[in-house]
Amino acid sequence: MLPRTPPPPRFSPSFATTKTPILNAKGTASPPSLPHLQQQQQQQGTYNNNNGSKSSNNQNAQYNSAYCLGISENVSDRQLDLSLQSGTFDEANIEEWKQKLAMLLHDDGKQEFVSREKKDRRDFEQIAALASRMGLYSHLYSKVAVFSKVPLPNYRFDLDDKRPQREVSLNFGLLKRVNAYLGEYLSKKSRNKESFSDNCFSRSSSNSSIVTEGLFEQPEPLASGTAVMEKILLRRSSLLRDQQQAWQESLEGREMLEFRQNLPAYKEKDTILIAILQNQVVIISGETGCGKTTQIPQFILESEIDSARGAFCSIICTQPRRISAISVSERVASERGEKLGESVGYKVRLEGIKGRDTCLLFCTTGILLRRLLVDRNLKGVTHVIVDEIHERGMNEDFLLIVLKDLLPRRPELKLILMSATLDAELFSSYFDGAPLIHIPGFTYPVRTHFLENILEMTGYRLTPSNQIDDYGQERMWKMSKQAPRKRKSQIVSSVEDALRAADFKDFSRQTQESLSCWNPDCIGFNLIEYLLSYICENERPGAVLVFMTGWDDISSLKDKLQAHPILGDPSRVLLLTCHGSMASSEQKLIFEEPEDGVRKIVLTTNIAETSITINDVVFVLDCGKAKETSYDALNNTPCLLPSWVSKVSTQQRRGRAGRVQPGECHHLYPRCVYDAFTEYQLPEILRTPLQSLCLQIKSLKLGSISEFLSRALQSPKLLAVQNAIEYLKVIGALDENENLTVLGRYLTMLPMEPKLGKMLILGAILNCLDPVLTIVAGLSVRDPFLTPLDKKDLAEAAKLQFSHDHSDHLALVRAYEGWKEAEKDLAGYDYCWKNFLSAQSMKAIDSLREEFLSLLKDTGLIDSYATSCNGWSYDQHLIRAVICYGLYPGICSVVHNEKSFSLKTMEDGPVLLYSDGHLKMLGGYLEFFMQPAIAEKYLSLRREFDELIQIKLLNPQMVLHLHHELISAIRLLVSEDQCDGRFVFGRPDLKPSNMPVAPPQHSLISRTESGPGGDNSKSRLQTLVTRAGYAAPTYKTSQLENNQFQATVEFNGMQIIGQPCNNKKSAEKDAAAEALQWLMSGTWTGHEYINYTSMFLKKSKRDN
Repeated sequence: MLPRTPPPPRFSPSFATTKTPILNAKGTASPPSLPHLQQQQQQQGTYNNNNGSKSSNNQNAQYNSAYCLGISENVSDRQLDLSLQSGTFDEANIEEWKQKLAMLLHDDGKQEFVSREKKDRRDFEQIAALASRMGLYSHLYSKVAVFSKVPLPNYRFDLDDKRPQREVSLNFGLLKRVNAYLGEYLSKKSRNKESFSDNCFSRSSSNSSIVTEGLFEQPEPLASGTAVMEKILLRRSSLLRDQQQAWQESLEGREMLEFRQNLPAYKEKDTILIAILQNQVVIISGETGCGKTTQIPQFILESEIDSARGAFCSIICTQPRRISAISVSERVASERGEKLGESVGYKVRLEGIKGRDTCLLFCTTGILLRRLLVDRNLKGVTHVIVDEIHERGMNEDFLLIVLKDLLPRRPELKLILMSATLDAELFSSYFDGAPLIHIPGFTYPVRTHFLENILEMTGYRLTPSNQIDDYGQERMWKMSKQAPRKRKSQIVSSVEDALRAADFKDFSRQTQESLSCWNPDCIGFNLIEYLLSYICENERPGAVLVFMTGWDDISSLKDKLQAHPILGDPSRVLLLTCHGSMASSEQKLIFEEPEDGVRKIVLTTNIAETSITINDVVFVLDCGKAKETSYDALNNTPCLLPSWVSKVSTQQRRGRAGRVQPGECHHLYPRCVYDAFTEYQLPEILRTPLQSLCLQIKSLKLGSISEFLSRALQSPKLLAVQNAIEYLKVIGALDENENLTVLGRYLTMLPMEPKLGKMLILGAILNCLDPVLTIVAGLSVRDPFLTPLDKKDLAEAAKLQFSHDHSDHLALVRAYEGWKEAEKDLAGYDYCWKNFLSAQSMKAIDSLREEFLSLLKDTGLIDSYATSCNGWSYDQHLIRAVICYGLYPGICSVVHNEKSFSLKTMEDGPVLLYSDGHLKMLGGYLEFFMQPAIAEKYLSLRREFDELIQIKLLNPQMVLHLHHELISAIRLLVSEDQCDGRFVFGRPDLKPSNMPVAPPQHSLISRTESGPGGDNSKSRLQTLVTRAGYAAPTYKTSQLENNQFQATVEFNGMQIIGQPCNNKKSAEKDAAAEALQWLMSGTWTGHEYINYTSMFLKKSKRDN
């Protein structure tokens, strides 16, 4: 793999002794999961448990802030376990801790105590309870207890003695060839300093200029003079007014106006227009069915056109979703008697319709933010309408901060905030008391049934077994999560109090029994199937809208329903799905009415909650849940999990059934659970990682990230902001002063996750763009590989033909290339069918590739002929390296065991991958060890490669021809390094020493791995020494001032000192390892080296 970037990795030699100064470059930069600890601990000293005094900062400790307490070896692990089980504890120890914790509280310069004493682990529960009462936090990390003033994460890499350490081993021939390429490159560079200096670069992009033209729509340029342009606009305005009057006077226009006048929003037309005229910000709350989304933008447009200002106005109305922007624009254009692209248009990702005379543009919030990147003042825009603001998406909250800052600079700009339901006072106070207008809603009566009503009405009986949702054999782990377990899920724990207090005495005994075993964790596939069948056989005609949590639920339920004799009969049921990842053309199918006698059933996510109306929907089934991202800033862990929706969302879902006729809504949970729902959803900005948002803030030059986000409607936690900033620094998007680097500037121009943008940029630079385009596009959409329930083996066999080298990323590339070839012969669908691929995902990948390629051309990184960037697209080793480079630090190491294998990640530690494929995050770190010469070679390559990337980004038109030798050295290294080095655990730090020792010898034996002489270095040394006829080695261990331990091993009249370690046992093993290093010649392996060293010792004995 390529060296990681940035910050550069640091390496340790794989061999060393204690008598010569040693290159010590071990360790990597602290992971972004602990920035709060780093900042707190820069000002802290250490605490010596022997005398209670403070000492100066200890440079050897990774966390020199900790109060390090001494280790006691008087209590065995078995005794510790027994005492923990029995609940016994030492009262004297507890009293001692009272004093220590009190001292911690009163010491402003100290943040935490760290103890490795076994007695403290034994009494941890009692000490932790004591700490909690004193307002402190505690955590037990394996054999280390920590008590802190601040919350503690689940994992601390600095306290993990078993984090994996990778040995790097290169054969001599490969190293020689790499040296030759690098030497030639450096020589050429020194000879041509002048040409290289022309490409000098800066880490910060503050002085650099990057092309952004063409990325976004620009305001139409003025004509030769303002007067001429005004005449043109006046002529257009007059034409627009004539066209509008003609439509309003036509028969169709009068009928449409009559329909619009019946909407509640129309009755408030004058009030709304006056409020907009008199105020810069207006907040409109309109209940479901009032018509605010379609009517208010029209009121403004019609008013401007009637006053002969139609061509001068530019109205942007944002929607949170593509389907909303498209469907609303189509509806508004229809009500105006126009085709899309005349006065009304839309723009969403990958598609849009907009003409010269378009005055009203519906778009997603992200599109408007992209416009702000190149037009911070929204030149020419007269009105901004932000719809569905109650959903509190991250983009919407960010947009509000930007618009609030913009309003003073653009006093003529009008801002209208709209929502079906919103906390009006919160938004009004945020915009300095902006006026509120409420529009009453209009919906037909909707009968509401909660779970207890459904069970009573249908006689359906719930049992523990019929509530387990069938996701198929390939997702058995997901089904097993629904079984009862000791630890309650968030879904269960949030409503258990409500269930406990509920009274169902008015319902039948059977219903009460069913409710007593209701499992909140389940969606209820069987109940949904039963209800749909019941509706089809017993209820009046009308479409059914079923709200699910995500694509897994939708696809699995669809498979189940298609196997049903009634619901799977296409002559009786039209089964459709709607999800955010679907193409717009497929999403639009839900609006089409089926043939007579056919009932339409739509399985959807919360995408259908707002802004869209499916005219024939009469029945709604609501599971009460939605997939929601939660973010644990302390552990830096985002998670997408089902959670209960808010009451507002429930009302929105219910309202879908009564938009055009009376309807019914079936909530698949009890009323008491609904009563326990929160009123509003937690804003997305408070529950998701903020990396992309921070990049947008810097790209808009909005100042300090923390200060800007503090002005949000509801500010995110400071720790979440710090984590995002640290991540962007790690990947090289921000410099140490939080300014955008050159790389960061490019990343802001790519509408994707920063890590994917970085991968794409490097693919372009290293001339392997085509496969990287496919991988980045594939990682941006839903997985194209399908696994039908009844054809799992065939699907896996089909995928295996693409992934013969065990790479999902390269399998995606091969699958796409095959699909592209099939498309040339119009056989794309057949190809997808035979290979169990999603044609929808393949088309999405193809569209995204085109978009990303166009964006890269706009940046200037590639020219119009993209073939020049694909010279090395065949080099799979290079492609793997680019993938690793882009996804860093989201990488892990694989450590094999007999029955399973574990993975260790940079930030999250071990990930246990069991045989069923379920991942469990636990905590860890990555480190590398290598010989000093190899370490320096890697670092040199890394420095030169970083410089090359910076030069290329600053000079996009630069060709890599002058840097051929450097690229060749890197390609050679990533293609021929067999990664023979092993993973080892618990290897101590190798520190420089001033003590004279024997010259270092090359070792082929690990300091901690098992070897021929026994299970560890002490056993191997004892085997060697006793076979030579000497007494067994003896060890003396002393505790250093920094609370580490250093051991001396003595045998044959020699004394060898090891390196400082965290405990006595490790110190003795290290001393033994140092002795072994000194004894070995570096040329013997296995039993040969034991025989050799034994003979050496015997000879030494005779000589003595």
